Amino acid sequence: MEYIILISGFLLVLIGLWGILSQKNLIKIILGFTVFNTGINIVMVTVGYVKGKTAPILDVISPEEALTSIVDPVPQALVLTAIVIGLGVTALMLVYALKLYQDKKTLDINNFKDLKW
Repeated sequence: MEYIILISGFLLVLIGLWGILSQKNLIKIILGFTVFNTGINIVMVTVGYVKGKTAPILDVISPEEALTSIVDPVPQALVLTAIVIGLGVTALMLVYALKLYQDKKTLDINNFKDLKW
């Protein structure tokens, strides 16, 4: 079961990377970034999962058993932080896309030649 989730996460990463690199519409690029971010989060949670271990809640088990029977909570905390940061970055990219659309009346990246060499 863990391998199916891990493969699904890597598949989302590849789909998101394809969306970022191959699309010309800014909204589609932002959507690709969001899919990529979700795939990375799924991979991190899957890698941090250990079969047969319990949640890191010390009220359920004694502190002596905690060293050998709980899952490391750091990957879960990293994913929670990554979700919040990804949401902020996505919102910022959408605001930039909105501002570019208001100024240039297009979302096609080939029409933005202001900063090209």
